[in-house]
This record gives sequence, structure tokens and C-alpha cells, in this order.
Amino acid sequence: MSVRLPVVVGFGGVNAAGRSSGHHGYRRMVIDALPQELADQTWASLAGLTGQCWDGTDQSRQSLANSSLIRRIEPHLFDVDAVAWNRRIVAHSEQMPMSFSTQHKHLPEPLPPGWNVNALDDLHVHVEIDQGMMFLLPTTREASVKAAGQLPSGFEPGKLYQSRSHPRGLQMTVFAASDALANTGIDWGLLQARVPVDQVSVYAGSGMSQLDGSGNGGLVKARYNGRKVTSKNCPFGFAEMPADFINAYVLGSLGTTGTSMGACASFLYNLRQGIHDIQSGRSRIAIVGNAEAPITPEVMEGYAAMGALASDKGLRQLDGLGEGEDPDYRRACRPFAENCGFTIAESAQMVVLFDDELALELGASVYASVTDVFVNADGHKKSISAPGVGNYITVAKAVAAARAMVGDENLRTNGLVQAHGTGTPQNRVTESHILNEVARTFGIAKWPVVAVKAYLGHSIGAAAADQLVATLGIWEHGWLPGIATIDAVAEDVHDSHLQLQNQHCQIDPDAQSYAVINAKGFGGNNASATVLAPGVTRRMLARRHGSAAWLRWQNLHEAVCEKRAQYEAAASSGEARPTYKFDHGVLGQDDIELSTQRLRLGNEGFEVDLELQNNYPDML
Repeated sequence: MSVRLPVVVGFGGVNAAGRSSGHHGYRRMVIDALPQELADQTWASLAGLTGQCWDGTDQSRQSLANSSLIRRIEPHLFDVDAVAWNRRIVAHSEQMPMSFSTQHKHLPEPLPPGWNVNALDDLHVHVEIDQGMMFLLPTTREASVKAAGQLPSGFEPGKLYQSRSHPRGLQMTVFAASDALANTGIDWGLLQARVPVDQVSVYAGSGMSQLDGSGNGGLVKARYNGRKVTSKNCPFGFAEMPADFINAYVLGSLGTTGTSMGACASFLYNLRQGIHDIQSGRSRIAIVGNAEAPITPEVMEGYAAMGALASDKGLRQLDGLGEGEDPDYRRACRPFAENCGFTIAESAQMVVLFDDELALELGASVYASVTDVFVNADGHKKSISAPGVGNYITVAKAVAAARAMVGDENLRTNGLVQAHGTGTPQNRVTESHILNEVARTFGIAKWPVVAVKAYLGHSIGAAAADQLVATLGIWEHGWLPGIATIDAVAEDVHDSHLQLQNQHCQIDPDAQSYAVINAKGFGGNNASATVLAPGVTRRMLARRHGSAAWLRWQNLHEAVCEKRAQYEAAASSGEARPTYKFDHGVLGQDDIELSTQRLRLGNEGFEVDLELQNNYPDML
């Protein structure tokens, strides 16, 4: 049996550029290069997402522009000028004991050494401390890093459904999964009727887990701050919870599930799982993604302590600004230029994959196909966070896989690479050398390099998903986003065989053959994916399945496009709501019918085949 081809039939989500479906997030990055009518559609979509006014005026456009992409962190996330913390103070009693009054219920148990307590009344006590004591004094400080790639101003995913104290990353997951499913233009009920329940895969997670106050963040700091841990902090904090939420509250899926974690390469790890399931025939549908909401004081302080983030001080030094002057937060992330660190970001992106036969049967959209994801470690390392040689292997194999599919000529002239492009001094040297050497070796004279973190920031586990979704937009509209935050490429960047530019570059999308999506993660987690352009994918489908099947796909595809257009209209006007099914269609032991041949579930006719084959007959 020939290997099944994983076809991208839908995608959705949200990041600093806005909603991903309809290519609106991509369009926001290149909006100044688009025809006015197309640009205004994306401005209207952004207004519908955020609840802002859209009246077609320049003032309205400017307001929407200012409230998207990388910018100063807004107070609803946290106050960067007054970040709460506890100052450690050691006090000593001298001639007189330290004393204070409080309610009896506020006394610690057991009492610290040197505390003498006397009752004042039934409720209050007087405390005297006759020796030194350490106190934690609540106070505030100014954040050293004030820029982030945050969701567009006014968009609060938890307000679109009954979020019930869900961490922000899980709220974003519900929106992203719903957006991606609607973008397919195919009703999930139809897919459930067509595909066995155990042939659906969901791989989604978070590289950092849920670290805000409703997840692990609340779990680890509640008692330290004199609060109680809630019953939801621990379960909501698990890194694979995005997949669990999609299964339980969006799809009602009974199929394969989980997440693979590889730091900043996590999405490609999950993508690898999904395409392997489809290629092997274990699944016919795979929903793959990541959701990351790391814009919290604690996470940012952690990366800042490593010297990894672009601080205000570093940005001022780059631009020759004086102390106290505000840097240009829009240009905080500067891949492959003189830079000082990356810019953290939040994002949730989901991609829907069908096998090629199912895509044709249902008239699904063909956005691209993903044939390979290569993962390699760095070997022995001097520093766990330092880059190593593993990424040379993954990029070289991804390019070699593309060459095997599209040939030498198309490899050299009709492809692009989505660089990890974090905006750190180390990345600009090491990644550019990897990409340049691979391009030189394979005869690519000027390999177009795209670095979308310049617009979106670095969304950790979801970063490669941002890159993939942007690639789909490039193949739809034909504009390579320039690295608009840079003035020039840094002198230590290796670019003899790379095309790096700060201006948008127009290409012929119909001539494109492939893209390599590159991701590098802390600890030596390297991954590179080979993605085939829609034109190449469609020709492959027609060749494998024949002209009659392709004509039937074209007829069915019209209805898919019509349904997707209906969703697009509702979403752009702010009327669409995410799918969230709480306590809906819950199955229990009374819904199971079991035999040696099959397992039946519920009244929907769901079945699982138990007549499995021996895969190792020659060994028994």
C-alpha cells in the first residue's frame, strides 16, 4: 500500500496579528503591500475580533494597527511599571521589642521563636518580638522588559464562552480549535459519521504549561502569597491540557491524543506525530497545534535572568537613546540584525490534516501537504541553552526531502525557509550559518528567508505553528513578509546564499513548490519540516487518484468554500462563537457494547474494530 499523504485542509487560531483563519493574521503582517480592498477586509476582521470600531477611516486603521503585533505590554496582562513582588526585609529589635496587634486568626501556627502573644479581647491579640525577624513586604518594581507579542487589544477569548476560570492558554485553545474546524468548511458531525472514532488524532500542548494564576502559576505561588490553592490549579496546569480540552469540549473525540514537548520546537514535534499517524494509516484525521500564554511577570523574569529577552535598556543602547526614554517597542525583535534578545509572545494555532483520500472524498480545501518532520538533538553540550549541531541535520534532511519530491530545479528556485529567527545575537550567527551552508551545498543561490517573529514575537511552543500558518498565507497572496523591524543585516550574519530583506517581496505563488519550517529549542531540541505548496499537492492528488476523482473533488469543493465563507462573514463581524460543549453527550459504562470483533459506543453508531492483524507473522 502506498503511503498516505497528510494534507492541510484547515487552520485557525490567534496571535498578535489577529485571527489566523482566512489568512488574516498573515495579511496583517503584509497589510501595507495588499490592495486596499483586501487590506480593509483584514482591518474589518481585526475590528470584529476585538470589538473595536471599523468605519474605513485612516483613524480607524491606525487604532487597529496600534493594538496589534508587538507592542508595550498592556495592563490587563500586568502593569509593567508596578509588578507585584515581596521584598525580603530582616529587622532587628534593639532596646524595645517590636510589637503589633492583629486578629487571633491571623497568627501563624506554630508561633515563630521569640514571639510573645497576649490577648486583647476575644478577637485580637498583641504580639511582641524580642529578637530579629525576617518579613516579606508586598511592594512593586519596574519590569526590565516591557514589550511582548500580545493578542490584539480588546480580544478576550474567555468572554466568548463559559470559561469557568480556565487559564488563558486554554481559553485560546478553545478559540483556535473552533476557528480551525470552521475554516475546513466541513461539519464535524459529517466527519464523525465518515471516520471511525479511533482514527482521529489530537496532538496539542504547551511548551511552558499553563503558568498564569488559574494554572500552575497559582499552584506554586498561592501559599507563598498567603492564598489557598484551588482544586483547578493542578489539573489545568498540565502541559497536554490543550489536547484534553479539544477532545472533551470541542470535538468529543475518542481517538489518539497527547502532546510532545520540545521547548520552542514543540509544535513540529506534535506535527510529526500527526503526519506519522496519517502516513501509517492509524488515523485519517489529525488535529495538531500548540497554545502558549507566557506573558506573565514570572516567565518573563526567568527569560530575562538568562539575558535572553530584549530589555528596555538593551533596546535603548541599540538606538542610542538616553536613560528614561522609551524605546520603539514595535522594533523590539530584530532577527538577523544588530539585536539584543527575543520578544516573548502568546499564540494558539491549530492545523487540521486529512489523508489524501479523505480530502478528495469530502471536497476539502488543499492548503498544503506536510511530508516530513525531522527531529535531532545536539549531542554533547557545553551549555543546555546553547545551540548545537543538531539543526544542521534537520535542515539538511528537510531540504533533501524537498529535493526528492520537487526536483533540483524547483528546489533551487521555487522554495523558501521560515527561519526560527528569534532576534538574539547568538541566533543570528548560528542559524544563518546553518541555512547558508545548506543552501550553498544544495545549489540554492539566494534562498528566501522569512522571520515572522519580527512581527509576532516568540510564542515558545507555538512558534513554528505561527511560521507554518504564515507560509500558507504566502502561498495564497504571494508576498514574502520583509523583516520590517531591521535597518540592515548584521555584519556577522552568514548570507552569501540567503535572501534577507526588510521590505516585502512579491513572488508568484503558483510557481512555489516547498517551504522548510525551522525550529530550535532549549536543551538541543531541533526540528525542521518539509511542506509542499498547494499547487504541488493538488498535482500529486490528481496523479494518484485520477481525473474523475479530481473532477468530483472540484464539484464538492464549491460547497466547502461556501460554508467557509459563511463562517468568515460571521467571524469578521464579531458574531461567531467558539464551539464549547460542556457536559454534552457524556458516555459511561452503560453506553458500551463489547464483543470480540468490535466495540460499540452510544447511540451514534460509533464503532471500534477489534479484529486486529498480526504485524509480525514472520517472527511467530
